Amino acid sequence: MIDLRPYESLGGSHCGWLKTRHHFSFADYQEEERMNWGSLLVWNDDEIAPGAGFPAHAHADIDIITYVRAGALTQGDSMGHDGCMEAGRVQVMSAGSGMRHSEYNFGQEPAHLFQIWLRPQQEGGRPDCWAQSFPRLNRAGDFVVLASGQAEAEDVPRIRSDARVLGLILRAGQQTCYVAGPGRHLYLVPSRGSVTVNGRLLAARDGAAITGETVLHLAAPQDSEALLVDAP
Repeated sequence: MIDLRPYESLGGSHCGWLKTRHHFSFADYQEEERMNWGSLLVWNDDEIAPGAGFPAHAHADIDIITYVRAGALTQGDSMGHDGCMEAGRVQVMSAGSGMRHSEYNFGQEPAHLFQIWLRPQQEGGRPDCWAQSFPRLNRAGDFVVLASGQAEAEDVPRIRSDARVLGLILRAGQQTCYVAGPGRHLYLVPSRGSVTVNGRLLAARDGAAITGETVLHLAAPQDSEALLVDAP
């Protein structure tokens, strides 16, 4: 089953400094059929105006992946990590027993980002945070693991969810496939361009909630980027 969720159908709000769309129920947007997708709880598509952002706030027992699609975002946290994340950077934060962090756009242009929340299998533990680049063009055609709670290469940031967050770049005309285990919940969003998944077309920022299909065949009619979450 592939449930297409066009960008225009997503809930959201516009409060001046923040324009946001929600792939799942979040804040004032509540829809019973879109409460979560397995352990995937949140996928927000945010635009933060210059000079604005989220002041320090607390998180616990959640894994948060932030991908900056355009502009830049300055983040700081109670563990002493701080810095500016420019477009193409991914931050992975496993909040564990609790931490505080802030997110601001100190640039001159709007910051565009995806933020993904996953439910961990275990509560508590030491919080931690990593940052890395989205896969480079020399990896075009390959899925690259950005964060995982499964056995992966040593340099893959660890989360406490039994999930994988993957990035993909496809050049126009390229094809690839992804094989998932039985009973998994897959969620795919192109961040740029468009892709087909098992013959269904997704434009940029559309979502596809996928279950019951263990092999995904992906193709790109144009140069494209996408993020995929593989969750229990």
